[in-house]
Amino acid sequence: MADPASYRPQTGEIPTNPGVYRFRDPHGRVIYVGKAKSLRSRLNSYFANPGGLLPKTYAMVHAASSVEWTVVGSELESLQLEYTWIKEFKPRFNVVFRDDKTYPYLAVTMGEKFPRVQVLRGERRKGTRYFGPYTAGAIRETMDTLLRVFPVRSCSPGVLKRAQASGRPCLLGYIDKCSAPCVGRVTPEEHRALAEDFCAFMGGEAKRFIARLEKDMAAAVAELDYERAARVRDDIIALRKVFERNAVVLAEDTDADVFALHEDELEAAVQVFHVRGGRVRGQRGWVVEKVEDSTTPDLVEHLLQQVYGEEGDSQGRMPREVLVPEEPSNAAELTQWLSGLRGAKVDVRVPRRGDKAALMSTVRENAEHALKLHKSRRAGDLTNRSLALQELQEALDLPVALLRIECFDISHVQGTNVVASMVVVEDGLPKKSDYRKFSITGAAAKDDTAAMHDVLTRRFRNYLQEKAVQAEAAQLPGHQAALEALAVASVQDTTTPAPRAKFAYPPNLVVVDGGKPQVNAAARALAELGIEDVYVVGLAKRLEEVWLPDSDFPVILPRTSEGLYLLQRIRDEAHRFAISFHRQKRGKAMTVSALDGVPGLGEAKRKALLAQFGSVRSIRTASAAELATAKGIGPSLADAIISHFGNGGAASGADVPAINMTTGEIIET
Repeated sequence: MADPASYRPQTGEIPTNPGVYRFRDPHGRVIYVGKAKSLRSRLNSYFANPGGLLPKTYAMVHAASSVEWTVVGSELESLQLEYTWIKEFKPRFNVVFRDDKTYPYLAVTMGEKFPRVQVLRGERRKGTRYFGPYTAGAIRETMDTLLRVFPVRSCSPGVLKRAQASGRPCLLGYIDKCSAPCVGRVTPEEHRALAEDFCAFMGGEAKRFIARLEKDMAAAVAELDYERAARVRDDIIALRKVFERNAVVLAEDTDADVFALHEDELEAAVQVFHVRGGRVRGQRGWVVEKVEDSTTPDLVEHLLQQVYGEEGDSQGRMPREVLVPEEPSNAAELTQWLSGLRGAKVDVRVPRRGDKAALMSTVRENAEHALKLHKSRRAGDLTNRSLALQELQEALDLPVALLRIECFDISHVQGTNVVASMVVVEDGLPKKSDYRKFSITGAAAKDDTAAMHDVLTRRFRNYLQEKAVQAEAAQLPGHQAALEALAVASVQDTTTPAPRAKFAYPPNLVVVDGGKPQVNAAARALAELGIEDVYVVGLAKRLEEVWLPDSDFPVILPRTSEGLYLLQRIRDEAHRFAISFHRQKRGKAMTVSALDGVPGLGEAKRKALLAQFGSVRSIRTASAAELATAKGIGPSLADAIISHFGNGGAASGADVPAINMTTGEIIET
């Protein structure tokens, strides 16, 4: 039996979206298929405590050797895909649906005089419209919700005949969940029109009905008929709930292959969903290396040639439609070739709107997750990490091993809120405890080169200062005894964190995001500080060129080089870290408050004041003694607050609340 820990994916690798997952055994056979609202939560439950699982689940996770997942756009899609794969793979640990059982469908018997809404399983009947599949609970809830808006008959033939004979409707007719055609409340034509509207809503025309009801509600409000407006409002809420549950359901005659890509400068993740009869019947995904200077249309063309040109690809596998993210190169010739393979016309196109565009977005999301997973697993491979560090050292002709690499990136929007990030990689793995953020102001914020020079100067000036402090402490009498006492104290005291130096460890290599100007600025900063044992390179994003200081030509690493992959991962991580800090700083800069101008009043104390007094108006009218009762507010700070408002501060004359300048939302009142 396999140990589940041997194939457990990292938590950060699993998306939080709804989806379907498959466990495979060592022979590659699917042994279990499941669906989840959140893939991360569900899959983690299998690995967190295997000993606490039910016996069947315990046996399944120990019989498996790998797990994979597919992201979908909604719970309904996950239900449909789970059902399809259980029928296709017949996993031995799935009990439900391995026999002739099926998910229930919502059916409308349009072939009858009075069409009936009901739940059906099994083979399809002539003259009946089907929608679904659903779970047993969801289909009852959907049907109950829709009958209040579309009161179509849902009773059995026996109940219908008794109502016609007695002249009295059944209970559903009395509670307005049936239009009671049996007793003539509506004509057969009017009842059929209701059934047609029901089918149109379930077929994807929900927005039309919701818009019509919104107009009816507005008209009722204009006529001061608020009771009718409230009933229509409740109908709108009910329809929206059903509409969200049924998002992205393709027509039953849809046969298509949906391709999507997610690419960077070196690789591209490919995903394809095979849609047959309006349902996703299969999914494939892989990662390809990009040819230098290749464009997305070229990649799409080669992709279609590879998929449909494989030996043994029969006409039965070729769909009527091939949906792609961008129109391929030589589209006309490619379409003609695919039509020849199928023996009938094939439409190659890019979906722009509607359900197919929504499904394309789902496939693209899977491709994005696949590329992230591919990169993270490559980064976690010890052999690849060692090879990457060795290749990088040899390509840059460095005399030292690259035990520690630091990468710096600048982020801003048109020169405002300029920030920088420093990320650290040791032995090829990120060391997030050593990540640092820098705010850049003044003359250093005028351009990227000045900002890069400022950041490198500050980072290594701190390093020199901490190094000098350590050297000075080493010369003091009893230094070794102090160190031993500190070690004993650290063992006895486990609650107080030991002080640590923030910049004490110099890197072997500094990587900057940029080309020749940024590299020269960084090298100049190190030279001015007298740093000689740290090497600097830059990675230019457009062509992935590696620049060295004072060099007229870049170093071109092979596109398949593990060293280039490592540099790219470090650069992307620095870029992500810088952008997150920039957004945080920009968000704070876009919030103004009447209390911002008070010296010594920080965010925590401002929140304490608002919690104590409730509003800026109450704070402004409070006395010094009353202000001093708030947490963290002393007499001097209370006097400063009174002075701020009394001397025409930000809130004098009228209340000036804290306002988010992006959304206009009032934060303080």
